[in-house]
Amino acid sequence: MGPAGINPRLALIGGDTPSTWIIYNRLVREFGLFDAIIEKPVPRSTLLRWRIRKLGWLNTLSQIAFVALIRPLLRYASVRRIRDLCKANDLETTQPLTAAVKRVENINAPDSIAMLESMAPKIVIVSGTRILKRNILQSVKAAFINAHQGVTPLYRGAHGGYWALHEKDPANCGVTIHLVDEGIDTGHILAQALISPAAIDNFVTYPFLQLAVALPLLVTVIRNVAAGTATTRSARGNSDVWYHPGFFQYLKARLRGVR
Repeated sequence: MGPAGINPRLALIGGDTPSTWIIYNRLVREFGLFDAIIEKPVPRSTLLRWRIRKLGWLNTLSQIAFVALIRPLLRYASVRRIRDLCKANDLETTQPLTAAVKRVENINAPDSIAMLESMAPKIVIVSGTRILKRNILQSVKAAFINAHQGVTPLYRGAHGGYWALHEKDPANCGVTIHLVDEGIDTGHILAQALISPAAIDNFVTYPFLQLAVALPLLVTVIRNVAAGTATTRSARGNSDVWYHPGFFQYLKARLRGVR
């Protein structure tokens, strides 16, 4: 429940990822059980075509090599660190067994929109979906809120914490709670916080550090939005969208200590 007994009337739309379940499980503990709509991953062929059009063949192949060859090694080496971070920060990655969780093919499809409309939420938490289109953003009278793993507007897109360190910019290594619009992490900012990775941390552990600081902010923002006391500021200044690092790009940065 929100302040003074205000029920925030939540819904969540997200991808089937550990980050989504960490967010959902924490909010259920804070506010009680609420509905979630989980979309299936975008087909890899669709993502590949989009990346090639956006970034070109060479950059796309380099990113694929990073994802296929380097990221699994980082995950294997970081199992204990991730477990310790989850335990220390109460991050629950398990999908709950509840009928409140529904699954759809595409969050922007008419059946998904009808499902969200039937829930009639006042606040919609967004986690790891494809870019939301205007039809779903305008389907309900609700605030759509995202916990972005990066400081906007400098680090929009993916892996904002890693890229801040890569760019020798630790003062902007953190998270942003923001309203969702039709852009990529371009909505008005509700709250921000920084993280301080340890020497043991790397590309695959940064998101858990970011979630640990984002969740208390998100809970506070939800309560403020429900109470009508939330304030925002526009995302002004230098801005860029980031993606996965390339294979050699990651290795080169690793040599100077960016893990």
